[in-house]
Amino acid sequence: MSLYGVLAPLLRFIDPERAHGLTLRILRGGLVPGQRGGDDPILATRVWGRDFTNPIGLAAGFDKNAEVIDPMLRLGFGFVEVGSVTPRPQPGNPRPRIFRLPADRAIINRLGFNNEGAAVASVRLENWRAMGHAGLVGVNLGKNRDSTDAAADYAQGAARLGALADYLVINVSSPNTPGLRALQGRRELEAIIVEVRDALRTALPDWQPPLILKIAPDLTQPDKVDIAAVATDLELDGLIVSNTTIARPPELAGRHREEKGGLSGRPLLAPATAVLMDMYSLTGGRLPIIGVGGVSSGRDAYAKIRAGAALVQLYSALVYHGPGLVAEIKKDLAACLRADGFASVGDAVGADHR
Repeated sequence: MSLYGVLAPLLRFIDPERAHGLTLRILRGGLVPGQRGGDDPILATRVWGRDFTNPIGLAAGFDKNAEVIDPMLRLGFGFVEVGSVTPRPQPGNPRPRIFRLPADRAIINRLGFNNEGAAVASVRLENWRAMGHAGLVGVNLGKNRDSTDAAADYAQGAARLGALADYLVINVSSPNTPGLRALQGRRELEAIIVEVRDALRTALPDWQPPLILKIAPDLTQPDKVDIAAVATDLELDGLIVSNTTIARPPELAGRHREEKGGLSGRPLLAPATAVLMDMYSLTGGRLPIIGVGGVSSGRDAYAKIRAGAALVQLYSALVYHGPGLVAEIKKDLAACLRADGFASVGDAVGADHR
């Protein structure tokens, strides 16, 4: 048994943020065994001209500062998304700011984009690229809490990190930075996307990474219609659906259920998948969507894909199931695809809309 296997049960009894920090140190030390063997060929898929050995990715928030890209890829993830990264370092909100709800298999966090900033992230990504590692890495961009010009923050991050990313994410959907979700309005989104695109063309005139928008699950129907219109009119490369929710389902049982912040994990599966269904329909299936929220099994991932997700991400489930979950999800997803007669992930995308 690995050292992580010995320590994992103990991690659940210490403060969640300290436990996460210890997990990162264990991963950096190479003390978590990687996946044995390659991926099932049925899981291979191609999105944005990039070949993914499997569609299961690590969501932003786990590796905010690009510290454990390679260890997470070795666990079997098809891609890793780092961040959210802000132009300048910031400490985030006061502690405590992460709360477990074990009975609900859920997490509430109000971290507030705590990270070491774009300069540190760019150095780590440059070093990782220079070592010739294989793997696909997205970079999730945020704005600084005290910034008065959100579009300039996203543009600055894109210019600094775009060359190092297989895709870039504009994150305007975290509930933990004041005013951030208001940027999901049509006029605000258009301004941000235009400025980010201009910055990328200036910094990278010959090639720009795919530009993705991450949205919240707590949107009205008019919000979703506006976002779909902006995404298609401005030819965004994709969407991530969705971030954490500010809703508190009445069936939550955890003693921390009333804490402020974003709720993730099992209770998010149904509402996030419903928004995914809507956004796939509203965009006519023309934009690749990364489905995230509540995934803890191969069947959950398969539901996201059938709803319209080209790729799927998870994070919170790792807290309760550990790193072995990645292999289990991929095995079960392959079985689901074969059981329904699909030859590939791509064949199943949007199946519930047909």
